[in-house]
Amino acid sequence: MVKNKKQVIAYLHTHWDREWYREFEVFRLRLLKMFDNVLNLLETGKIPSFYFDGQVAALLDYLELRPEKEFLIRELIKGKKLFIGPFYCLVDEFLTDAICFSKNLEIGIKIAKSFGCEDFIGYLADTFGHSQNVPPILKEYGIDKAVVWRGVGDLPSEFIFNGINTVNLIRGYFMDIFSSDISIEGKTKFLKSNLDKIAEKSGNILLLPIGADHLGIPDDIIEQIENVNEQLEDYEIKLGSIFEYFNNVKFKVKFNGELRDNSQTFILPGTYSTRTRLKQLNTECSYKLDLANRLQHNFGGKYTSVIEYAYKLLLQNQAHDSICGCSTDDVHYENITRYKKILQISDTIIKEISTTQEKNATITFQYYDKYKILEVEGENANAQIISKKHGFPNNILYNLSKIPITEDYTDIYTTLKEYNGKDNASDLLVTETSIQNSKIRLKIEDGQLNLYDGKKCYENFIEFVRYKDLGDTYNFAPDVNDCGEIAKIQKATVVSDGPLRAEIRIQTSFFGVNVFLNKQSKLLNFKIKWNNLLTNRLWQVRFNLTKPVKETYSEDMNLLIKRKFDPEYDIRKNLPQMKGLEAKTNTAPMQRFVWANGLGVVTKGLTEYEVFRNSLSITLLRSTGIISNPINPARTTPAGPPIEVPDAQQLGVNTAEFAIGFFAAKDWVNYLEEIYPQTISF
Repeated sequence: MVKNKKQVIAYLHTHWDREWYREFEVFRLRLLKMFDNVLNLLETGKIPSFYFDGQVAALLDYLELRPEKEFLIRELIKGKKLFIGPFYCLVDEFLTDAICFSKNLEIGIKIAKSFGCEDFIGYLADTFGHSQNVPPILKEYGIDKAVVWRGVGDLPSEFIFNGINTVNLIRGYFMDIFSSDISIEGKTKFLKSNLDKIAEKSGNILLLPIGADHLGIPDDIIEQIENVNEQLEDYEIKLGSIFEYFNNVKFKVKFNGELRDNSQTFILPGTYSTRTRLKQLNTECSYKLDLANRLQHNFGGKYTSVIEYAYKLLLQNQAHDSICGCSTDDVHYENITRYKKILQISDTIIKEISTTQEKNATITFQYYDKYKILEVEGENANAQIISKKHGFPNNILYNLSKIPITEDYTDIYTTLKEYNGKDNASDLLVTETSIQNSKIRLKIEDGQLNLYDGKKCYENFIEFVRYKDLGDTYNFAPDVNDCGEIAKIQKATVVSDGPLRAEIRIQTSFFGVNVFLNKQSKLLNFKIKWNNLLTNRLWQVRFNLTKPVKETYSEDMNLLIKRKFDPEYDIRKNLPQMKGLEAKTNTAPMQRFVWANGLGVVTKGLTEYEVFRNSLSITLLRSTGIISNPINPARTTPAGPPIEVPDAQQLGVNTAEFAIGFFAAKDWVNYLEEIYPQTISF
């Protein structure tokens, strides 16, 4: 009696990081050889189809150097032999806001459809966990399927992820066994072991990816599969497409929430604190580019193509190995160059439009007008000045009928302007030991930073701490014998005492901290600039609350996400001992905002927070010098090559900016708007 075999639908693919442990142009030369071969196999009918990693950026990179292949590619897409899109680039899901993620789909689908592709899956096979707010965005673009892997935990192969039919790649996308020199017997044994594990979570039909990072397809892949099938007793592998699998399986189990469970797969949470400068630039660019886009739409949309160009640059930087900071130093030098280009474009659009408007005109992009204090750049010094620089006035620099000359080079002031002010009285009071207004007060008492919210005092509320880091760009790893260092308060001085803003500078044993407070604001603002001379360190600001932190609300895709924590969990007591495991952490990614126990924190590009007992900590900087440390105590298997990356130590000048206040989590957008103004004053 012949035993019935389970059907295995195998799809051929490559996972294409545009840049990672090698630089973009180096990988692109590999892309030429890899995709040349794939096209040949498709054209000659040696393989039925190929899935090009859910993104169009790699295809565009290829065609830029192989334009003569475009007709063939279009024919293969039309014949449903080559599948591209829907994304422009495979971006990280937790460091990308909803505006950028939507632009990623908008641009990617437009390009994919222009090549004739109509079949799309939210293909997210290698992102470091999955946001619960991604499926609704996919639905907005007509996509009702997704593929995930990292962070899924113990879910089955087929489940419904926040309303989207989703496939869990049980053994991951990385299946390069057919490219190895192992015998057919060895390959059969390896495949049986993996298929058995996939079968435990699947029905009668299994999905098997064949491919890996930057990997081509063996010319004899069909022959190899036929030989393996002869030896497999329980399974029959058939080359097909991932779409066939979706059409032949049922989705019953529902899961609503984010996918960040690392019990089965690495989610590499240290990437949310690696190379802080990248995160800061990404946050600034995302905010300013969106503001420039909305502003130019108000004035006729004449910069639309320029905005799309800038978004492509931004999305290239948001690829998970780029924004996550786990690539070579040279890769990240290029990232910074792209960020600078985006800021040049955004600032130019805003300033060019502003020079055509009436003086003192104001545009707000919110549905409400509220009292606020704006920072305005200009020549007028008849206001509270917060900074001065030398430069050309905007009305000359951005005027096509004028050319700036030496005599036009003058003082440019940044001043403060009240918007919707109701009275002229200032509620600010500042001394060498305190700064306050009618809403909030910070006072230095007995060498501690105490915070007063009304009459309530939070003693020793703010501490600056640092710890040793034995990890790498992927994972922070503590030294279990390290109790950390706490900065000591040394002195404080008044920086400014104005009617709209007061500021003091607190000198600590770590660095100087500038603290400023605006008139009538609930937000206390912090700016830190220091010369880092230490390697392999984690720097944090810690807020000591009165009760254990059991849940937080933080920004995810421009919405609030609720997370629950065990406040007593300590990573130092839970480092993995067995191979293939990653330590669970009490850290989580954030975009610009996190809230716990009444405290709201708005940051400028600080994208990781940690919960422990009564404290909420924000990572200011994490220094490391290797992409993947093979002896990382927090992860017992490498996550990449052990390439030294000295610039990830972030030696030299670093900055950190954040603001804090006590308010309800539901009001977070109001306070976010103070740090990321939606009002432009000309």
